[in-house]
Amino acid sequence: MEGKVISTTVGLDRVQVTDGFWKKEIALVRDTVIPYQWEALNDRVADAQPSYCMHNFKAAGSINQRLEHEEGYVQPVFTTNGFCVWPEQQKVQDEKFYGFVFQDSDFAKWIEAVGYILQQYPDAALEAVADGAIDIVCSAQQPDGYLDTFYIINDISRRFTNLRDHHELYCLGHLIEGAVAYYRATGKKKLLNAACRYADCVAAHIGPEEGKLHGYPGHEIAEMALAKLYEVTGEEKYRDLGLYFINERGKKPYYFDSEHPENADKEEDGQKLRYHYHQAHLPVREQTEAVGHAVRAVYLYSGMADFAGLIADEALKDTCGRLWDDIVQRKLYITGGIGATHLGEAFSFAYDLPNDTAYAETCASIGMIFFAQRMLKLCPDSKYADIMERELYNIVLGGMGLDGTSFFYVNPLEVVPEACHNDSRKEHVKPVRQKWFGCACCPPNLARLISSIGSYVFTETDDTIFVHLYMGTHMEKQLKSGTARIDIQSGFPWNGNVTIQVACDVQETFTLALRIPDWCRQYQLTGIDSAASSSCQQEEKGGYLYITKVWHSDTLQIEFPMDIQVIEADSRVRETIGKVAVQRGPLVYCLEEADNGKDLHLLKIDEDAVFETHRMQIATESVVAVKAQGWRQQAASKNQLYFAHERARYERATLTWIPYYAWANRGEGEMQVWTRC
Repeated sequence: MEGKVISTTVGLDRVQVTDGFWKKEIALVRDTVIPYQWEALNDRVADAQPSYCMHNFKAAGSINQRLEHEEGYVQPVFTTNGFCVWPEQQKVQDEKFYGFVFQDSDFAKWIEAVGYILQQYPDAALEAVADGAIDIVCSAQQPDGYLDTFYIINDISRRFTNLRDHHELYCLGHLIEGAVAYYRATGKKKLLNAACRYADCVAAHIGPEEGKLHGYPGHEIAEMALAKLYEVTGEEKYRDLGLYFINERGKKPYYFDSEHPENADKEEDGQKLRYHYHQAHLPVREQTEAVGHAVRAVYLYSGMADFAGLIADEALKDTCGRLWDDIVQRKLYITGGIGATHLGEAFSFAYDLPNDTAYAETCASIGMIFFAQRMLKLCPDSKYADIMERELYNIVLGGMGLDGTSFFYVNPLEVVPEACHNDSRKEHVKPVRQKWFGCACCPPNLARLISSIGSYVFTETDDTIFVHLYMGTHMEKQLKSGTARIDIQSGFPWNGNVTIQVACDVQETFTLALRIPDWCRQYQLTGIDSAASSSCQQEEKGGYLYITKVWHSDTLQIEFPMDIQVIEADSRVRETIGKVAVQRGPLVYCLEEADNGKDLHLLKIDEDAVFETHRMQIATESVVAVKAQGWRQQAASKNQLYFAHERARYERATLTWIPYYAWANRGEGEMQVWTRC
C-alpha cells in the first residue's frame, strides 16, 4: 500500500453539529468548561491546585519589559486594537517560574478549544478575553522568536540543552495547534505569527545542517503540529522540520546520550537499546511495538501518519499500521484506555491490563483519536473508526464530570475508595474527579477535542463522502456541477436509528460510504431501491457500505440494533479470567455502588440472565441503564483469616449497570467494569 492520503478531513467550516447528545457536550465546553479553565489558568479556582500558567507568561513579559528598559530600548508590544503598550495585567511583582516545565501548553490547548468554539459560535466577549490572553503570551516572546517561559524566566542561555526532558518542542507543538485553530476561527494572525516565529527559531537551532543540534522532541506533538502549520502556511520549511524530527528519532548514536552521557551504557559499547520511554529506542520505521509513555507514543504515531500521507511514504504508513495493531490487539482496555501502568504512564507488556491499577490517561485516549483520524485518511478501514468511537463514548466522556468542572487524569476499570486512600500502589487512582491538576494536560485536552468533534465525523475524496461517526450533523460538499448537502440525524449512543438526507442542486453521481460498527451484528438499510435504478451500486468493504448512485433528493434510514453484549477478554488477560463486561452499542457499562451496594466483587452475573434497559437519571444526565438478575455471594467469615473451603452460597440480586462515562457523578463509591460470571 502506498502511504498517500486517500481522503481528507472535512473541517468545522463545513460541518455543523446538530446532534442533541453532542451539542449538549459542546455547549458544556462553551458555557462552562472554557470559562472555568480560564479561571484555573489564572489560579482563581478555590481549593484547586494552582496552574501558574498565565502567571508565567506575565512574569516572562515583565522580564522582557524590564530588560528592554534597562538596555535603553523598548520593544513595543502591539495589542489587537493597535496600541503599543505594556498592558497593566502583564506587570507582575513576582518574576519566578512556577509549575511544570510544560506549563505553557495549558494555555495553548485552551486557546485551541476557544478557536473551535468561535468557529462554530461567534462570541465577541470570549474573543476579547482570548485576544487579551494572546497579548500576554506574545509579550513573553524573545526577539529571535523563542517562546518558552521556563527558560525565559530561569536562564535563557540553557535553552535547547535538554530536549529530552524540558518540553520546549512539546510546547511549540501545542502553541502551533492553538494558533492555527484561532486563526481559522477569527482570521487574526498575531498568535499564528508568534508560533511561526518560534518554529523558525527552533529550525535555526535544530536540524541536519552542520552546526545545528541533531535532536528531536522528548515529548512528541511538534511533528503533527508542524504538518498542520505546513498545511496552513504552505511553507515547506515547516514540513521539512517535522519530517526531520521523525527521521532523526531513534538513530544511533542517540542524541539524548549527548545531553545525558551518564545514561550511555559503555559496557554494551553503545548497542543497548535505550529511550523506549520516549519512543526513541529505534528509528521509527523499525519499530514494531508500542512502548513507553502512552501519550507521547500516540502523538508520535499521529505525526508519522500525517507525514506518511504528505510524502507518500509506504514504509512509514506500514509502521503506523503495525503499531496500531499492537495497541488494539494486545494493549487496549475495553473502555479504550491505553497505558496500563502508572510507572512512566506507559504501555505495559502484551495482555497486561490490570483493572484496579490501570492508568489509562485521558490524554492517551485523546491521542488515540488523533491517530485513528489520520489512519482513516490513509486507509478508510472501519477498525480505526470503531476505536475512535470507543474512545469518545467511554474514556473521553468519562474524563470530565457531568458538571464540566471536574476531571479524571486516570481512568481505572475498578475502584475501591478505601484502597485509593490507603494503598500507595493505587494513589494515582482517584474515586472522584478532581477540580484541577498541577499537571493539567487532560482538562484542556478534553475541551479542545469535544469542541472540535464535528471535524471527526467525515472524510472525503473528490467523489466519496465517508461517514465515520453517527452524530447529528449538517455538511456540504462541492461537486463537479453543484453542491451536495448531507444531513444526519442519529439516536446514538442510546439507540441505533440513523437518518441520512441527501439533497443536491443537480443530479450527480457520487459515493456515500457508511461505517458498519463492529458492535452491530446486522443492520437494516431502507430508502435505497437499487432495483429501480441500474446505476445504483452497493458494496461492503473495509467495514463500510459504499453506495454509489445518482443522488438528487434521497432519504436513507439505517437501523443498527444495539443489542446488549456480554464480552469476555482474551484468556491471556489474566485480570479478567472468569469475568465478563457489558456493552451496548458504543457504550461500555459498569456497576457502581450507588445502585448495587458495597462489595461489588461479591456480585456474579447469572449465565442465563435476561438483560433489560431503562431510563435513569444521573445528576443532569438521562442515561440508558441496564438491569439483569444475578447473584451476590454471601460473605464467608469464621473469625479467622483462612479456613477449610466450603461451597460458596449465593443470594439473588438485581444488578444495575450504568454507562462507564457516567460513573463517579453521585459521590464516592465502588465501581467495576468486569464482573464474575
